[in-house]
Amino acid sequence: MAFGLARRELEPRVPLRPGEGEKQRLTSLEGLAALSLDALTSVAYGPEAIVLVLVAAGTTALTTTLPITLVIVLLLVVLVVSYGQVIAAHPDGGGAYAVAKKDLGTRPSLLAAASLVVDYVLTVAVSLTAGVDALVSAFPALGHDKLLVCLVGLALLTAVNLRGVADSARVLMVPTVLFIVTVLGVIVFGLFRSHPVAVVGTTESFPAHETLGLLLVLKAFSAGCSALTGVEAIANAVPTFRTPRVRRAQRTELMLGALLGVMLIGIAVLIRRDHLAPRGGVTVLAQLAAGAYGDGWAYTATNLIVTLALILAANTSFGGLPVLMSLLARDNRLPHVFGLRAERPVYRYGVVALAVLAALLLIATDADTHRLIPLFAIGVFTGFTISQLGLVRHWASGKPDGWRHRALINGFGALLTTLAGIILLTTKFLEGAWVVVIAVPLMMLLFARIQRYYTDVHEELELGRIPRPPDRRHANLVIIPLGEVSELARHAVGTAFALGDEVVAVAVHSDPDRARALQDSWDRWNPGIRLDIIDSPHRSLVKPIVHYVERAAEDGRQISVLIPEVEPRHRRYAFLQNQRGLLLATALWTHTDVVVCMLPYRLRV
Repeated sequence: MAFGLARRELEPRVPLRPGEGEKQRLTSLEGLAALSLDALTSVAYGPEAIVLVLVAAGTTALTTTLPITLVIVLLLVVLVVSYGQVIAAHPDGGGAYAVAKKDLGTRPSLLAAASLVVDYVLTVAVSLTAGVDALVSAFPALGHDKLLVCLVGLALLTAVNLRGVADSARVLMVPTVLFIVTVLGVIVFGLFRSHPVAVVGTTESFPAHETLGLLLVLKAFSAGCSALTGVEAIANAVPTFRTPRVRRAQRTELMLGALLGVMLIGIAVLIRRDHLAPRGGVTVLAQLAAGAYGDGWAYTATNLIVTLALILAANTSFGGLPVLMSLLARDNRLPHVFGLRAERPVYRYGVVALAVLAALLLIATDADTHRLIPLFAIGVFTGFTISQLGLVRHWASGKPDGWRHRALINGFGALLTTLAGIILLTTKFLEGAWVVVIAVPLMMLLFARIQRYYTDVHEELELGRIPRPPDRRHANLVIIPLGEVSELARHAVGTAFALGDEVVAVAVHSDPDRARALQDSWDRWNPGIRLDIIDSPHRSLVKPIVHYVERAAEDGRQISVLIPEVEPRHRRYAFLQNQRGLLLATALWTHTDVVVCMLPYRLRV
């Protein structure tokens, strides 16, 4: 064809809905912002948790912070490698839950799911409370409004995530970069200083009341492992990445591990060198910032950036938990509504459920970080252990090339995470860890009961089997509840003729004079169907019609009730219309098995 206008065969395309398509999914850098901020910001409270445990043996015991941190970083390396394997083996997401369901069986998968739900909810709560702690370090007057600030931050996060994961990732990109640069700046400037520039906070005394033995070191190790929270979030949300999803998710996991490891080691080195002990009214990271920058504007800016990043770190849960809940819904372990997506690729019911649970937890604990961390870590370690054990089973059963080496890495990781979880559970049981011990089995029971219900429904509806031939019923009777002769009645009768073989109108009146007037108007109109008027001395409308329908259905006929409803043009006038039609429909759905149809009549005013 001339001028390059040759005919081309085009495949029909379905137009994408707003928020769909590859552009709305995550790149590696966006994934780091949307799904890794929780793990990165854990450096604000993980090293501090180690210090708070070791100081029980006196300030001289704080030199042990560095070797403990090195062991934690070693565990981090094992976890990053393991979750890279999880991403490749389970590209549909789910993390520990997907691994347990495939390789360990039903009960471990229920345990993994319950632990992950607890982990995600507590991630939101801990991130918010730790962020506000950093804010209070810069502005002590806000200490009395900590809970309120946490709830406001939660509301903002919820609103952002209801618009979509990719949108929230773009919002989080700048705070993530600022946080990484800020913490690395604190480490670099702190290492170049021969001594701290300034000291902030109030002095506290720490008389030694424990010996620096194996038990205390293990306690500090398990407490410091809270810095590993969020490492699994990328594996749980692989479907949110752009193609190639597996490669992008693995790259994001490696970036997370490298950044987190460097920051943890740098902070531990500074704590050891400066013999940094806890001080009143400030966090350990705030003390390091003052030591690096002084107590001027740079110190205030650092605390504000850390606060913003910690509050936004809760976004990790908003990216991971709704996906996990959709997988549970697909497996019939949660209501199917959690598997529904809005116009944007967002599981909004999961987002809202997470926000409500996190708000209740914040209110119950009065936004106290140190009360939340023990609950937080137990759920995390349970998920870590299950995913590691599942991969050991996976390699042992499939036996690919090099499976012994991979199984050894995962087995070593499972041993470390199990040890940390047991120590944390036994030492923090009376301080609140018992809540997780109760909550996780109850959640497992809930998942199992929901699955049993769906199984029973599946059997009763005979899904997957060819049903019996349908029953042939008598002619369909359409009943129209009406109040008076009008254009609405004409609209309803005309529609009813198309629905059934026989149509009857029914009206309820308590005044005999009005009943006679209605009958006269009906006779003059003569639409070709009969009108039955029910006397109701008690001025009840719903019950008489329900009884009328029940009597009509006694002979086994198919009954349809057509309820006409006036619908104003503008929604602001909707409250001016009565809701009798909706009340009648609800009563019919509750007490009868008839077909109920709502017929809108749209006004022009």
